[in-house]
Amino acid sequence: MFVVRPIARDDLPAVLALSEHTGGGLTTLPANRERLAERIDRSIASFAGTASRANACYVFVLVDHGTADRRVVGVSAIEAAVGLKEPWYNYRVGTLVHASRALDVYTAVPTLFLANDHTGHTELCTLFLDQAFRHGHNGPLIAKSRLLFIAEFADRFGAKVIAELRGRLDAGGRSPFWEGLGRHFFSMEYTTADYLTGIGQKAFIAELMPKHPVYVNLLPASARDAIGAVHADTEPARRMLEQEGFRYDGYVDIFDAGPTVEAFRDSIDAVRRSRVLPVTFDEIDPVPDNPVGGVPWLVASRSFGQFRALVAIAPARVDRLPLKPHEAVALGIEEGATVRAVPLSPRDR
Repeated sequence: MFVVRPIARDDLPAVLALSEHTGGGLTTLPANRERLAERIDRSIASFAGTASRANACYVFVLVDHGTADRRVVGVSAIEAAVGLKEPWYNYRVGTLVHASRALDVYTAVPTLFLANDHTGHTELCTLFLDQAFRHGHNGPLIAKSRLLFIAEFADRFGAKVIAELRGRLDAGGRSPFWEGLGRHFFSMEYTTADYLTGIGQKAFIAELMPKHPVYVNLLPASARDAIGAVHADTEPARRMLEQEGFRYDGYVDIFDAGPTVEAFRDSIDAVRRSRVLPVTFDEIDPVPDNPVGGVPWLVASRSFGQFRALVAIAPARVDRLPLKPHEAVALGIEEGATVRAVPLSPRDR
């Protein structure tokens, strides 16, 4: 059984090990012990309710309860409100029109404008799952449990939710977009800029970024093609978010041009469809592993500081959610308690 819970200080070595296998482009999970320790402390303060909204960050880990040491195999997070403490940069893909009636010339030119338009929005971030555990319902569990947390504690999050997706990299780990644009202004490798951003050194962005619109047709073809494209490993995450109602609206990352997708919080599928249900279980005659008509449900406790989530099999339509005793224990609930739950979509089953 796999369970999602808030990160703890003892998880630092496991999360550091995960960060060393991300392959670059995941700025919120840097392979830096000090930075990760700071983020864990910020998450602990957030779950304790002592962090301000501007500083609140909720980090979750996916734990394998089938191992004696309850191994951490995945991580994900929510930033409650981006850009309130330090500027949040991206490019807005736009158009400039150049026209001359005398010459009978009309040209619409695609451009990139430096923007801070997502300031104050909630961000889904830091999603990474150990390659060996990308099976079953583990992906939807570590990714979508965040949506149940947002649904349950909606007042702590913005009206709009965004997610930055990793951009396209070549076989050597280089970003075509960075090579075509960023390198000319930053004079450093993509991986260096990505790492500096991940450890919080972002002042150089404001100091070195071009302040005027970038004309896309002046970039190399490889850089142009990378605008809005995603890393191969990120395609499943993009599909999942699109199934939840997230859409690309013309904003891309300033380093690798990966797309930012967005949705209104209350319109996200899992948020909208999730229900608060009482639970029931029977220690003598527990729910079978595959009950007739059973489907996988994403189930979360309603505790803020002790949030837990897992996938349970239950009938497709219920008024009371049947759980096995060990599932209730893992969630930290007793019979008769309520949970927030939603059936997984057919594509996640």
